[in-house]
Amino acid sequence: MDSDRRKVLITRRELLQTAGALAGGALLTRFFSGTLAQAATAGYAQQAGAPPQDQVAVFRAQMGATPIQTQKLAANLTLLSGPGGNVVVLDGADGKLLVDTFVSPAWPKLKEVLDGLSQAPVKTAIDTHWHFDHTDNNAALRAAGAKILAHENTRKRMSEAHELAVLGLKFPPSPAAALPQQTFKESFKMQVNGESLAMAHFPPAHTDTDIYVHYQKANVVQTGDIFFNGSYPYIDGGTGGSISGMIAGADKILALADNNTKIVPGHGPLGNKAELAKYRDMLVTARDRVQKLKSAGKSMQETVAAKPLADLDPVWGKGLFNGDSFVQIAYLAL
Repeated sequence: MDSDRRKVLITRRELLQTAGALAGGALLTRFFSGTLAQAATAGYAQQAGAPPQDQVAVFRAQMGATPIQTQKLAANLTLLSGPGGNVVVLDGADGKLLVDTFVSPAWPKLKEVLDGLSQAPVKTAIDTHWHFDHTDNNAALRAAGAKILAHENTRKRMSEAHELAVLGLKFPPSPAAALPQQTFKESFKMQVNGESLAMAHFPPAHTDTDIYVHYQKANVVQTGDIFFNGSYPYIDGGTGGSISGMIAGADKILALADNNTKIVPGHGPLGNKAELAKYRDMLVTARDRVQKLKSAGKSMQETVAAKPLADLDPVWGKGLFNGDSFVQIAYLAL
């Protein structure tokens, strides 16, 4: 659905109700410390006239404090997990290539890890989509000599101001130094460090900027935030995301993968085809149940109260979102 039309369909009251429910404890207190939860709650209160507070800075600092863990995917391919999801590094004589970049407070740690992999300079950084936890260190990497590559919509979205109303987070346009220097529309291929990389754009799913990266020789696929392994995902309806698009994105990766493919999610542990298939089936179930209630005229809060995902929560509700929170996200992303 067109993002402008979505904004018309969602009432301000629903957005404020969602912000209160998510910030009030159902969302951030489950995953982050009390400091961050208080910041999110302050973001909701700010809409009622409370003094402004930089919740984004608190969010960044909290995520940036997460240690970076490394995991070998192939001889020259390393998964870095921690402060802002997952990053993959392709190392070799052509210079390092990174896909996604963590949050900005993690830059000193990220640089230390990169320097520890080899003496090769960073030559390329690729953004899987526009969100800050995947693009925050673009400017630092560019200053270190890297070229930034992304889908053309990523550059567009990063050039705009955004408000994630359900989280009470406001983002100004990114500085020019952080914007991708090279973009593509449908697909892009590269030969780097003996590896063949194939990238392609998803139709609007998590956002309208999403791409995947297929490391063809290593049989590794990096999905960005199309895939949250083992948990309910976030879907950004404000920049084109939809739950049906997420399902279509999962289908696209499932068709690309075999039983030996290593699948790097945007968030969560390294996955495989079977885990992605289970995640895809969960999304279908969640979409159909929430859609049924919405089509029957239920408001978002009435839909939450019906507990349509109660049986899914023991498996999928242990991450960033519980079932009540994800019902609201799904409701807004139909």
